[in-house]
Amino acid sequence: MSGAGGRKWWALAAVNLCVLVVTLDGTVLSVALPELAKALSAAESDLQWFLSGYLLTLAAGVLPAGLAGDRWGRKKVMLVSLAAFGAGSVLCAYAPSPGTFLAARLLMGFAGSGITVMAMSALTVLFDDRERGAAVGVYEVANFLALPVGPILGGWMLTHLWWGWVFLINVPVVAVGLVVGTVLVPESRATKRPDLDLTGMISSVIGLVVLTYGLIEAGERGWSAAVTLTTTAGGIAILGGFFAWERRLGRGGMPMVDPALFRSRAFSWGAVLSGTAGLCVAGLLFSMPQYFQAVQGADAMESGLKMLPFVIGLVLGALPAGPLAKAAGARLTIALGFVLAGVGAGIGAVTSAVSATAFVAVWMAVLCAGVGLALTATTSVALSELSVERSGIGSAVVQTFQKTCAPLGSAVMGSVLAASYQARLGHAGLPAGAAPQIRHSVFSGLAIADRLGSLSLERRIRDAFAYGLDVSLLATAGIALTGLILTLTFAPRTRPAGHAGVTIPDGAHAGRS
Repeated sequence: MSGAGGRKWWALAAVNLCVLVVTLDGTVLSVALPELAKALSAAESDLQWFLSGYLLTLAAGVLPAGLAGDRWGRKKVMLVSLAAFGAGSVLCAYAPSPGTFLAARLLMGFAGSGITVMAMSALTVLFDDRERGAAVGVYEVANFLALPVGPILGGWMLTHLWWGWVFLINVPVVAVGLVVGTVLVPESRATKRPDLDLTGMISSVIGLVVLTYGLIEAGERGWSAAVTLTTTAGGIAILGGFFAWERRLGRGGMPMVDPALFRSRAFSWGAVLSGTAGLCVAGLLFSMPQYFQAVQGADAMESGLKMLPFVIGLVLGALPAGPLAKAAGARLTIALGFVLAGVGAGIGAVTSAVSATAFVAVWMAVLCAGVGLALTATTSVALSELSVERSGIGSAVVQTFQKTCAPLGSAVMGSVLAASYQARLGHAGLPAGAAPQIRHSVFSGLAIADRLGSLSLERRIRDAFAYGLDVSLLATAGIALTGLILTLTFAPRTRPAGHAGVTIPDGAHAGRS
């Protein structure tokens, strides 16, 4: 590999390294919370916001980042975002108070959205149709690797080093990304500078923040809680107003999200199905660490190692997605992915409290291989419909679907698991006065059983959680089946010959300067 062809793959490697750090930073914090509580004298509410704040700004920043890249230059936005992410990492490591730490986390979330959107946009700018499938596979692998690596690396560093290194480790990676990105990633921007569309930008940020917060609260408090219902409904309403505004603006101006993007069935359904594929796997990140630690008795490090089949499956599905789509077509590739995800979830639905580690590893790998295959193929389909002209905002739209699937999947699967756990546990025979705590979570239930020295109660709690896991996996199989039906019904078989991306009508470019 040499010349221009080699340069773009090296550029992709540098971009993916930065994406890996952004994704890893969303998972590594979970194991650092006890240390942060002590070091910063942080309250429980502070710890919740350390996690949620990063996810909120990461989701909310994607559409403004896409617009900024198309308007001022995608390489420029990526480099500025990298520098801001590095600065936020340093500020986290040396934060003197919970407030300062949270401000740094919010900065890192916004910066991370710029990095991930511009990285996906680079796939459209750097690679043509023949290579884009393979490039998307490599990009998705970089995202997948962070899922188990974060807790494992974070656990090791917290055991042997000062807690601040969990964040300072980002700095040398950011430095490499800045140097290599400056040298190898070409600058690109829309030939017709998009309008700023402040109304669209503000409403999209507010809508995504409110919706994502509602989904996070659904996972914490349940779907019937007042704060869940009001924030979720409010977020949907604000986003509905945002899209109405963009549609209206598209008739005579240049909106942030051009309605012409959605005239392509491949782009629209590629984005929707990529979010559907993400839903199939998001719940596992919530339920499986609890299963390994509470039911099987693993510690945090062992739990992270037992999650390796998760990422191995995702990688095994992502890498062959491009070649398979070329040989069999995108629709069949995506459909196969959803079939594998459904089969893996169906097998996993017979998991018990005493299931062998090998059995759990196999069904988890099969499920994740299906998700990796479907997610990579759907992303590739959506990006194939983007012209270089609007690759920034188009990539941001795809990222919006994928970023919101994580809290939605966790909320849905968490609610199903919790309801099934409580239903199986019942009320009869639970220790007087301790039933609410036992029903609240498996960890508090096991702590009470241990204090009482009751092995029968301990077995009952573990069996109830395993039953809840099984029901949640049946729900996952249902989502996979829905994805399969949507794929066979709406996903295009192949791209039209000679098509080179979404065509934006000339009238759409007229408007404010």
